[in-house]
Amino acid sequence: MEANSRETLQADFDAFDTSEELGFLLEEPLTSLPDYYRVWLDLAHNLTHLIASRKLRDLVHKMPVLSPDLLSNHRELRLAHLALGFISMGYVWQEGQHAPAQILPKALALPYWLVSRRLGLPPILTYADSVLANWKLRDPTGEMEIGYLIHFQNVTFQNRNLDLIFSFPGGESCRGFFIVSLLVEMAASSGITGALEVMHAMKVLDLMGIQLGLVKVTQSLKKMKETFKLMHNHVDPTAFHGTLRIFVSGWQDNPMLPNGLLYEGVSNEPILLSGGSAAQSSAIQCFDVLLCIQHEDETGAFLTRMRDYMPPAHRQLIETLSVCPSLRDVVMSQSSSDLCQAYNSCVSALVDLRNYHLNTVAKYVLVPGNHARATGCPLRGVGTALNTTGTGGSSLMVFLKSVRNTTQKALILERSAMQLTVL
Repeated sequence: MEANSRETLQADFDAFDTSEELGFLLEEPLTSLPDYYRVWLDLAHNLTHLIASRKLRDLVHKMPVLSPDLLSNHRELRLAHLALGFISMGYVWQEGQHAPAQILPKALALPYWLVSRRLGLPPILTYADSVLANWKLRDPTGEMEIGYLIHFQNVTFQNRNLDLIFSFPGGESCRGFFIVSLLVEMAASSGITGALEVMHAMKVLDLMGIQLGLVKVTQSLKKMKETFKLMHNHVDPTAFHGTLRIFVSGWQDNPMLPNGLLYEGVSNEPILLSGGSAAQSSAIQCFDVLLCIQHEDETGAFLTRMRDYMPPAHRQLIETLSVCPSLRDVVMSQSSSDLCQAYNSCVSALVDLRNYHLNTVAKYVLVPGNHARATGCPLRGVGTALNTTGTGGSSLMVFLKSVRNTTQKALILERSAMQLTVL
């Protein structure tokens, strides 16, 4: 790569708070805060035990109202947002679906609101918190040791040094869910670089540059799908649906909290916010706008709203890509069969990833939910309340099928592209 191209990419990485190695993951997240905030980290670290013993709410009620003014930089703010998010989810859902908290106490609500405002994030646990910023190295001097191997159709996963900062009830399934999601985001990193390369090649109509960038995105999407398969090895469907899932559920379009949640000391009216969702993945939305995949109606509106749950710099990259000249129009206006094939391969890889996600959701949400309903034994956490609703509040299978079908419609028939050029 030429020096000026490397400098341009590095400027993009800096501007959009991303990196070639980690993509949108927060680099080197902190695990400690000034001692003044010890109570936040103590509660967040002991969350699983405190929820199981039904002691979390009582301890939150005794918590002092701390000022976030001593948080001096972005990584401190992200750790505070992560800790307060985990505590808030635990507080609201400690008693399961039948007795969610209606009010978030001021000792949680006010500092959470103020930290969120400084970060440009909402005061709820987001995908950017639980996946992008919730990781640490057990041995800080060691490597990440991703160490996953793909042998034919069998995917095995070993990771000795990567761990979560905070966790929810659900044991190894909880750890597996968030770490596999993190690894999928890491697999997206080369695709984000490819998207930036396509964007710059488009400016000078460098067709080979566009094609090479698309190949990089395609390879990244395939790697994301292969990595996603690790979910089946490390997450038990019953544990996910019956224990973990409620703790990432929000209070918008949620039948368990239909009016939202009152943030004491912040607002006199309940606030409606969506829970963490893969729809909040900046990487996937980047690939959508790059490929000119236009989700419409309720699906499009939901995905646009999910951008409010992304760090502002990541949101800015999506918006920057969305105002670029249409890649799809450029591909269709050229007579290059190779370029058209590169674009279609990229779209097909995204369709495959979405198909795989759809089938995985059926396994982890619909099947255990239907089993619980059929046997009359609702699982501890959500029972049947979230059987058809995503943690972000969407109508689950309708939404997933819609994004998959819209993606598929973006495929270009090469003959059509050729005929357009002739005309």
